[in-house]
Formats: sequence, structure tokens, C-alpha cells
Amino acid sequence: MSASTEPRTHSDFPADFRGTILRPGDDEYDAARALYQGRAADEGPSLIARCSDEDDVAAVLRYASAHNVPVAVRGGGHGSDGYAMPGGALVVDLSGMRSVTVDPETRVVRAQPGVKLGEMDAAAQEHGLAVPAGTVSSTGVAGLTLGGGIGYLMRRYGATVDNLLACDMITVDGRKVRADATENPELFWALRGGGGNFGVVTSLEYRAHPVGPEVVAGKLIFPIDQAAEVLGKLAVHGATAPRELGLLVAIADAPPLPMLPEDVHGKPVLILVVVYTGEPDTADEVVRPLAELGRPLADLVGRTTWVQANSMLDAVAPYGMRMNLRGGYLPALTDDAVDVLLEHVATLPANPGDIYSINISFMGGAISEDVDEDATAFSRAGAAWLWEAICKWDAPESDASYDQWATTLTEAMQPHALTNGYANLSDDLGEEWRRGVHGSEAKHQRLRAVKAVWDPQNLLRFNKNIAPATSG
Repeated sequence: MSASTEPRTHSDFPADFRGTILRPGDDEYDAARALYQGRAADEGPSLIARCSDEDDVAAVLRYASAHNVPVAVRGGGHGSDGYAMPGGALVVDLSGMRSVTVDPETRVVRAQPGVKLGEMDAAAQEHGLAVPAGTVSSTGVAGLTLGGGIGYLMRRYGATVDNLLACDMITVDGRKVRADATENPELFWALRGGGGNFGVVTSLEYRAHPVGPEVVAGKLIFPIDQAAEVLGKLAVHGATAPRELGLLVAIADAPPLPMLPEDVHGKPVLILVVVYTGEPDTADEVVRPLAELGRPLADLVGRTTWVQANSMLDAVAPYGMRMNLRGGYLPALTDDAVDVLLEHVATLPANPGDIYSINISFMGGAISEDVDEDATAFSRAGAAWLWEAICKWDAPESDASYDQWATTLTEAMQPHALTNGYANLSDDLGEEWRRGVHGSEAKHQRLRAVKAVWDPQNLLRFNKNIAPATSG
């Protein structure tokens, strides 16, 4: 059987596969290929294999390996590049594998790769626990984790990969292996930040921490003309902030809230998204100085639950819109960097119904100070802040203008940014970017060596791809 013809039809797909097989034209096919990134390829996958368990995953990968068929992997489908459903591909769909268990005694959380962040948060909170992870509840935990994982708990407890204890993985030739600190440790190192390059992860084990259930969270909304002043003061204020403070700064259009003046509705404002997970009674001494950085239009910070706090951004992250995403690390929140971001707000090609947000995440604390740079593939060396620009729209004719805007902003931010970064919070920017995003050249070569061991034919190439090292 020739690899040039069979992968297009997969007529001899494994008979022992127990999940659901979807081909173009099947009733559920179009729904199955829908992703968070709405700019789907015109051509859909040649086959979507919705796996019921790890035996199904192994069957698909044995088939793919035997016929040299490249494989795409879908977990939560939240990746900004849309790599989970490339045209003509064979897709391992893990979205139905959604078991999550919590051991309150050991504080170990175990999640399958179809689990979404909101589901893991809810399960862990039944025991007063949380895993440091992302900020949008529809995010798949597997992709988030394998890329690094940042959110409101990173200053207190580190990145998601810093709290990852083990992974179960199916290799490209269909073997089941485990990766942790003692078993396949080099693979475990690579999985913590190297993405879906090495195999298909079928379960993840995390260390959870006591959080909530009550926290203090919400938004401080400032007029846009105070943005430079507030951000300038924030850069200084951040040096003494407690680790219990999680903070994301957003420049976005003001929502039509009754407590905001009507003349700012739909106009750019500066929003400090605050999540304080320390003792609620001590929150005022942390939050009040943030409000005093300027003269806020609204102070919406108050007592709430962790689950509610960690889904505050859901409203501006709808599933299925067209989008692009760019971002990078900043060694400092300088006036010049802030000026670049503010200048580009004015040039956004926004139309009614479009969504944008320029975000600046406050790092430091555990994520920056407690883990050695070379301990995981995920890089954070020198990063004090992370900038991110996300645009979402529906009209295909807006693609070019938004892409040009994002490219121009990225180029303008380059002199202020580091060459390493957080791969999950940017579209793939090409080979040179991929060589630097994990940090040093030595780390890049180490990742290539791991790739050569576990996926030498680069069958798992629909990702921010790490090419296998070549011998000689």
C-alpha cells in the first residue's frame, strides 16, 4: 500500500478502533472540526478519529506510524494557530476523554487531555484546591500545560509545568509510556514546555494547592488617558507586590456597564484585572494601592469565588471567531514599550462586533524566582512582564488588515522584548522564532535531541514544530 494514496482515504483504518470515525460529508464532521480559532482551513482533515481511551490513541498512532502518515492532535482546540484541524490531516481527537479526579489527601489532580480548565477548577475546588493554570475556562488543560501554563496563580505557585508531576503518553509507534522525574526524565523535561511534539499525552498529574473558595477579584477601570501614568507607576509598584496578587492589565473597549459613563462605552480603557488569593481580610491593603495609581472610573473588585474569578475573561474569549494572537516577554515595563502598545490601539482596524485586547501580565514571584531556567523546556529567563495582543473578528475580508496590524505591532515591540517567550501566547512566527522561544540554543538542541528519540520521522508536525536532530 502506498503512502501517497492511502492516507487520503484511510480505507484500512484499524478495525479495533472503538471511538467515532468522521470523514468529510459525515453529519458530525463540520461540528467536530470547529476550533477556538475560527479561520479553519478550506480543506478539512481527511479523517477525525475521536478516541474513547488510550487504546484508541495507540491504535491510531500505530496505523499512522506504519504508513508514515502525519498526525494532528486535538485536545481543547484552543490553540491560536488552528493546528488541531489542518487540511487533509489525520486527527487524533481527544476531546471526549474528559475524566478529572482529585485526591484531597495527596493534593494530586489527574486530568485526561479533553478536560477544560473550568472543569478542572470546579473539580479541585470541591476540595478547596486549585492547579495553577490559565485564565479562560474553555481552554484545554493539555495544550495549556504542554506549552507552559500561566495565570493568576503563577506568582504564588509557579507555571503549570512547575506543578506537573507526571504524564502518561502514547508514542508515535503506539507504546504506552510514563514520564516523570525518575521514569523517562528527559522526555518529562521536554513535555514541560515543548508542546505536542513528542507523543500524544493521555493523562496529566498535577500538584494542587489550597486556594479559596473565597478570593478577592475584579476589575479596576481607568480612562485611557491615564494609561501611561498608571502603567508607569505600576512598574514601580510591582516590585513590592505580594505573591498572592495575580494581575493582568488589559487595554480594551469599555463594556456598556451602568456604572461607567456612556461616553466611554465601546471606547478604549485601561483595565487592571485583579485576583488576590491571600486572606480576604488583608486584600484591601493590596488592592487599594492599585486603585490609587490613578483615578478609576469604576472599582469592581470584591469578594467572589475562585471559579468565578478564573472565568472573568470568558466574555471576551468567545469560541469560533477568526483571530490572531501575538505576544512576548518584556524584561521591564518601560515607558517606551507602553507607548508602542498605546500608539497601536489607535490604529486597530476594528469593526462593530470585533473584539480586541492588548494584555500585559505581571510575572515575578514563584514563576520567575523559584525554578531554574534549565529545569523545564518552558522558558521564563529575564521575563518580568508578558505582552499579548489578541484580535477576534467574524468577516474573512478583515483577515489581511488584522494580520498586518499584528505584524506591525510585533515588529515595533521587538526592540523592547526578549527572544525567549511563552509559545502558547503567540501565533507561530516561523523558524527563527521557534529556535529562540524556549531560551538558549542549548535548550533548543536538547529539545531536538528528545524529538529525535521519540518522533524521529516528525509525524507530530502540526504544532509549533521542533525538528528532530539529525545524526552526522
